Amino acid sequence: MRLFPITLALLLPLLGGMVSCSNQVKAKQPVSYHFESGETAMIRDGLAYAPRSAPAAVKRAIAAGNRLQSMPYKWGGGHAKLCDSGYDCSGSVSYVLREAGLMKGSLPSKGYFNYGKKGEGDWITVYIRNGHVFMTVAGLRLDTGGPGGNATSGPRWKTQTRQVKGMVVRHPSGY
Repeated sequence: MRLFPITLALLLPLLGGMVSCSNQVKAKQPVSYHFESGETAMIRDGLAYAPRSAPAAVKRAIAAGNRLQSMPYKWGGGHAKLCDSGYDCSGSVSYVLREAGLMKGSLPSKGYFNYGKKGEGDWITVYIRNGHVFMTVAGLRLDTGGPGGNATSGPRWKTQTRQVKGMVVRHPSGY
């Protein structure tokens, strides 16, 4: 009989960290890149270029993503050291948002379930599921996995379509 209260006491901190997706907005369409002059980022030789009309924070986010293009995948990368020798999925999203002035510090992938505002953004959207996070900036996907690479390749701009069924979408306020 005494075992139940002890077990419950051990489980409560774990349950408190769980996120209910019932109040979240789920992605409805696959992430697909289609260049539209003046509306989306252009990619050339592996680097992204922001549209001239993009807000300054979006241009800073693209510049930050460009700095990650040669970085390797590193589990936990970008968390203990904000400027690291490699980045994992959440470390790379944190790096880009921090460099753009849209967050402080870094978050693990599950931390993005509560980041910013619900739904897709006009310029930046963060896609989250348990164990993985990636983002789009001006229509271009920055990801450590999915089509166009693998988890060992590190953060890269990708133009290939990615399925996002069941993923939650969030965005920085105003973007």
